[in-house]
Amino acid sequence: MSCPSKSIVYNGSQCACPVGYLLNRTANICELFSPDSTIATDSGVDYYTISFPATIFEFDSLKKFTQSQALFLEATLVMLLSWLVFCLFLRFTKLGNDGRSIWFKMRWWVSRLDISFATRHWLEDQKVVKKRKTELGGTFSIASWILFIGLFAALLYQIIWRRTIEVHNVRASNAPDIAAFVTDMEFNITTVSSMSCSNLRDLGTLVTGNPGFIDYRAVPLSSFGNYSCQNTSEGPTIILKCQGCQPIQDNFYISWQFTDLPNNPAAAVGFQFNLTTKNHYSNKHVSFVTGTLKNGSSFDDRPVTFRGNSTNILKFNLFPRIYRNLKDLRIIQPLFHEFVPGSHFYDTNQLKTSLANSNDGKLNTTLFVNFLSAYVVEVNNQNIMGPVSFLADLGGLYCISIGIFFYLLVQCEYRIKKLRNEDSVMRSIRNRRKALEHWEKLRKYVMYTWGCNTLEDKYNNSTAGPSCSGRMLHSFSRKGSTRRQESRDVQIDLSRKANLTSISKKTAVPETKSSVPETVVNIEGKAHDRDEPPQKNEVVGSKDDGNQQSGRSSVGNSSQLEALSLTNGIIPPPPTLELKDGSEMDMSDIQKNLKSLYEYNFMLREKFVATQSLLNELATKSLSPAKNGDTGNSKQFK
Repeated sequence: MSCPSKSIVYNGSQCACPVGYLLNRTANICELFSPDSTIATDSGVDYYTISFPATIFEFDSLKKFTQSQALFLEATLVMLLSWLVFCLFLRFTKLGNDGRSIWFKMRWWVSRLDISFATRHWLEDQKVVKKRKTELGGTFSIASWILFIGLFAALLYQIIWRRTIEVHNVRASNAPDIAAFVTDMEFNITTVSSMSCSNLRDLGTLVTGNPGFIDYRAVPLSSFGNYSCQNTSEGPTIILKCQGCQPIQDNFYISWQFTDLPNNPAAAVGFQFNLTTKNHYSNKHVSFVTGTLKNGSSFDDRPVTFRGNSTNILKFNLFPRIYRNLKDLRIIQPLFHEFVPGSHFYDTNQLKTSLANSNDGKLNTTLFVNFLSAYVVEVNNQNIMGPVSFLADLGGLYCISIGIFFYLLVQCEYRIKKLRNEDSVMRSIRNRRKALEHWEKLRKYVMYTWGCNTLEDKYNNSTAGPSCSGRMLHSFSRKGSTRRQESRDVQIDLSRKANLTSISKKTAVPETKSSVPETVVNIEGKAHDRDEPPQKNEVVGSKDDGNQQSGRSSVGNSSQLEALSLTNGIIPPPPTLELKDGSEMDMSDIQKNLKSLYEYNFMLREKFVATQSLLNELATKSLSPAKNGDTGNSKQFK
């Protein structure tokens, strides 16, 4: 029979794997044994009783993103920096003068977000504190809330995942405490090698107590529990089970050995163990410890082979625990304590010498268990986050978030004087735009209602033209005018021409051409140039013309004289509008001015209607005497 690949030969014809190598029977090759030497321990106690199906909620994948508070802090930092960079970019954009640009609107809404520092801005001495919303205050207000929300999320994470701590209370035990522990235990010790259970010898004795003391006892292993040997791919496994174990002595030992067989020497490259304990009356909670041993020290990774008369000792400790938070659950916690290596080799030549020596054809193993029954560990959960501490933490986070940016706000306004009154600049621009919009609505309303063509402008062109009240209006008008306005203008022009023609033919005084009709022209506003503002003396001129016309009227017609005298000293001058700065002008002032203009225009319309009816009567009566003769006409106008 040929030897496996990478094997060594001893005694002329027998085969074995070199130091640290394990035989792979499937591939018939010796492979290096390099396991993970991590020791895993789990108490098996879960404090959260609510569980969800893993197919619906993949909590393992979520835990990768929420393993610590660093995730919330990093997200908060990214959002905070993004907001500050965005606001800094807006600061370098131009506001403009019309308040219609997108940059002005964005900066205006940023200033409206000043909810935390509206009453904490810079004030001169002896100034009344009032609410002022600035762009810098809006930037720092939102930044403080971003920081506060991020820190609050980290606090909630701490409350949810770390709201309780496990408190261990160690106290001395007495006989009733130990007697209450009824435990199911299972010990699995695997000798990693190419051996099988055929190499096993001398398994069946349990030794309790300490050798040389009066409590030393040697009893059959069957009195403790069931034991067996099972062949696995890693090597022979010793299985020891105890169902409902009663309290045992503080120390007990179980020893066994493996001997040489032809082409199957007693040698191992490591040990694997798995100790499991659970309460005999409850299968919900299991405690275990598992691991792999290759060397006596975890810092030594050199390949090794165990063989010889010296015993390899695996030491374990058993801790009795009482979980007060789980209805006084009693369970024994196994812990790995120490591994004491026996005879072993690091050199292949030394291993060949040992394999050739029949006196070294043994592999001794001892399981040492120390039951720490002198003390009992009581486990309980203590809540570290109460309502008072939560509110204290929340208030502290809020104060920190507001305090940081309030300090920055004070420093910026103290060192940069331009930032102290930046709210008045933005409000003046916005008030000017609002005023223009209101005057535009008024212009369209006047044009539609009274047909005042002095308000006609071209759309998209900002012009300063005369209004019906003699004031300058800065507005944006539409192109052209309505058909109603055009028809009214044509009608007024035709009537005026007819009256002027008839009066010029029938009267002897030539100045009557520019008397009452001129008053009508001045009232309607058609005698003015669009590019020149009206003057206040135009109304006065209208009154003088009215006086001249009334003086030249017929004395015999008293009713006509009374109607014509309505224009004599009755039309008052245009109302005085109360104009203030853009920052001090409010809606009440605008409404008051509009009301005055409306009342004045209504009065002018009444006067205009009365004058127009008088002119029509004069024109009608001046034509009827013309049929009788020129003599009667001259007497009437005298």
